[in-house]
Amino acid sequence: MAAVTTRLATVAGIRERVRTELTAEIKRLAREQVAGEGASSLSLRAIARELDMASSAIYRYYASRDDLLTALIIDSYIALGAAVEAAHDQAKPTDLVARWVAICNGARSWAMAHPAEYGLIFGTPIPGYKAPPDTIAPATRYTAVLIHLLVDIEARGGTRAAAEKVDPALRREYQLFRQRAGIQVSDGLILAGLSAWATLFGAISFELFGHLHNVIDDRDAHFATTMKSIGSRLVEPK
Repeated sequence: MAAVTTRLATVAGIRERVRTELTAEIKRLAREQVAGEGASSLSLRAIARELDMASSAIYRYYASRDDLLTALIIDSYIALGAAVEAAHDQAKPTDLVARWVAICNGARSWAMAHPAEYGLIFGTPIPGYKAPPDTIAPATRYTAVLIHLLVDIEARGGTRAAAEKVDPALRREYQLFRQRAGIQVSDGLILAGLSAWATLFGAISFELFGHLHNVIDDRDAHFATTMKSIGSRLVEPK
């Protein structure tokens, strides 16, 4: 009986390993499709042909194109979050500007190394695709690093950004932001932080999607200077 149990466990282990490897291969081919043809052209049947599988067999791994897109999007958010965290953790904890710059460099470096994945989560919306709740937690991983930085800026006290007056119409919005994030940060610093965040990803998108062509040649220097300037304004004393 013990021998039978062991054999069954071995067979189950082999099947699980094969499934894991095939799932990874499906996602690899899907990323290639997205990079070459765009996310809207992703086809499970085309991937099945490349794997020499029956088209019906691939649906045992992903029930639909949208399920596969969701898996790619989640992987992209996780990878971006890990890159931002790793870069941030290399900065000196007490140097708030350096931490901001590190966050920016981590996001940009990942985007430049993975343009298709960046486009998948920050590019043109995919027609007919609606992201499910499964993507929410992975999508907040990289923003959590910024939120932690804003908390530390607030703790320093007396910054110009934190003291900035905010349109009363936004007070309820920012109160909801605080509740969702579980933090206590002033309206002014929330405004400054969200503006900085939008500028960061706007700068990355401008560069990655070719909008700086014939505008800025030394893009490394331009990005570094821009992000350091923003970081300095975030922590500037009153």
